[in-house]
Parts: sequence; C-alpha cells; structure tokens
Amino acid sequence: MTRFGAVAIVAGLGSIAIGRMFGVIELFVIGTAFLASLFAAFVFVAVRSPKVSGARRIRPTALVAGDVGRVELALQHHGSVRSTRFGLTERVRRQHAADHLAELTVEPMARMSMASAGYQLPTTTRGVIDLGPLHAETRDPLGLLRRVRLVAGVDRVIVAPRAHPLEMPELGNGPLGRHLLAQARRLGPGEFHSLREYVDGDEPRTIHWRASARSDALLVKQHSVEGLRRMLVVLDPDPASYADATSFERAITVAASLVQSAADASLVTRFVTGDCDLRGPDVATNAMSTLAEIAPSTAPLPTLDRDPGEGVGLLVVVSGSRSGAGIRSASSVVDPTQATVTVTTDQPARGNISASARSDAEFLSSWAKMVGRSSTRRLATAAAGTEMGAG
Repeated sequence: MTRFGAVAIVAGLGSIAIGRMFGVIELFVIGTAFLASLFAAFVFVAVRSPKVSGARRIRPTALVAGDVGRVELALQHHGSVRSTRFGLTERVRRQHAADHLAELTVEPMARMSMASAGYQLPTTTRGVIDLGPLHAETRDPLGLLRRVRLVAGVDRVIVAPRAHPLEMPELGNGPLGRHLLAQARRLGPGEFHSLREYVDGDEPRTIHWRASARSDALLVKQHSVEGLRRMLVVLDPDPASYADATSFERAITVAASLVQSAADASLVTRFVTGDCDLRGPDVATNAMSTLAEIAPSTAPLPTLDRDPGEGVGLLVVVSGSRSGAGIRSASSVVDPTQATVTVTTDQPARGNISASARSDAEFLSSWAKMVGRSSTRRLATAAAGTEMGAG
C-alpha cells in the first residue's frame, strides 16, 4: 500500500464513522467510495500485474574501462492476461562509489509475450559492478497500491583496465632486442640453418671443413638463434612505491598491456603481484580479472625464483620508482637467459633497457624506442583514447 492508499483507507473509515455518529448519509457515501476505490485498486493490481521473468546480457561481453557498456534485459510475460504498464528498478553498485538506481518503464505486454529493455553501465574506471536484484513494480491508476515482483537475481560484471597493444621485442632489433640476442647466445648456437662464405671475424670453429673441401672458398656454419619465448610481468602493489593513486592506476594499465600483449604474441606468460601468481593458458583473462579489483597492498611478492621455462625470457617489473619493493625483489633473480626491464610510473627511464610511464604517450613512446619499433600508431591510439590515469 502506498502513502495515498493509507490516506484513502483512513479517510474512508473516518467518513463512515463520522457519518454514522451524526447521521450524515453523504459521509457514508464518501467513505464507501474511498473503500471501493481501494478494492478496485487491489483487483487491478492482482489481475494486471505482469508475471515477468528476465535475463541480463552485457554488451560488450568483455568490458574495458572507457568503453560504453550496456545491460540488455530480455523479458518474458508468463501471464494469461495483458499486463499494464510497469516499471523496472535495479540497483547498480560499484566499489568505492555511490550506488546508482536504474529505472525503466515497460509498455503493456500481451499475454505470453516477450519484450526487451536496457540501460548504459558506468564503465569510466576499472572495477567490479554488482547488478540487481531486478524488480518489476506495478501500480493502479490512482496510485493507491503497488506490487513488486522479483524478475532477476544478482549478477557481477568485471570492468578490466585498459590494455594498449604493444610490440614484443625481436632479437637484434632495438636496444632490448640486442640485449636479448646476447642472452640467447648463452643458450648455445641453436639449430643449424645454412652455410655461407667465411668473412673476417668469424670463429674458426664454425668452419665446415668437409663442405669447404668441395668448394673454392671456406664455408662456415650459420645457426638460427632462438627468439623470445617467455615473459614474466611483476606489478609492485606496495603503496609506498607510488607517489599517489593516479600513479598506481597507470601501473595497472601498464601491467595489463604487457600481459595481454605477451599472451597475444603466444609467449609463455606469467603474472605476479602481491599474493597472486598467475600462469597457464588463461593467464591474460585471469590477470585482467585480478587487475580489475586490485588495490594497493603491503603483501610481499612471491619469491621470484629462476623461471624454469625454456628459451630466452624477459622479466618486466612495473613500479612507481626504482627504489620500489618490486624492483628490489626482481634484482635478486639470477638467470643468465633472462633480461630484466623496469617500468616506472613516477620517474624517467634510466638507460636503454627501461621505460617510463608518467603519461600514456610517454609509456608507448619509450617502449617502442626500447624494442626498436615505430610508435606512431600507438601514439595516435593514445591520443584518441583516455589517459591511463582515468583507467
């Protein structure tokens, strides 16, 4: 019963009582009319209230901070009578933000029919959004009574941080590629590839004497060098490593970009932060879910032992400063087949094998310079999108 319904029942009973006390027929009529309107409202709500069930669909299915998200509601009316117009209400709850109430109006539905409705989701920042429960509310034309039915339960939506596509380093290309090439040579000469003529500076042990005997020139064996095979991304979660919350958000975007790009390049990828150590075929998906909810933490990083994976490896540590806990932890790793790269969100890069992310454009530019690739396309993407601090 609504506030107007309560007023109607009090007015009806009061009118009848006063009419009987003073013998005023008109008050009897007025009181009866009030009560009759309540009875009519009860019948209307009982008969015309929709028997609706619903299901949610989130578009796009994988939400990223900055995207335009939408909740689509598929409704089905199971009643045998045409419903009246009714409203849908759903609570939208975000971490560290005020709740939002989504309110929709649905036109009358024919018996055993289907309809759809929808609303936009606030996806300006990463995080977790809880939707529901979804209720349908029916009121009579006079607004005396209302009926609320449960349409759908509670769903959880994950808004992942924005991840920028990055080029992975190639051996011999750019400062990082040349460093990785030196690392690769420590694994041995690799597989035999072809023969070529000897030039000054070649190692005498590479001469293929049997083939040279059948040729007019000395021939040396040329071997293929194995490329980058694995990447370990470490995100420093210690709040003391960052100047402010915006700096930490930039670090999250950098880590998401590295993990997603490494997985897309078919590298054996591992992601470590706080008490979280992710690896395997679903590492990118699991890392995005973790990064959507992560908050600064003083939990120590897992022990970064030498990665047992095969081939050349790359360890990338993301922290606010070079004195951060994550960089100190990574410095203890001894692996002659793995190169270490630091990405700082509060300090400029130091040396050729490091990058800085004090802004979106700076990170993309310094990473491209380090791997020896053009950053034109990525800078254009960064200019068109939001700054990393917003994600």
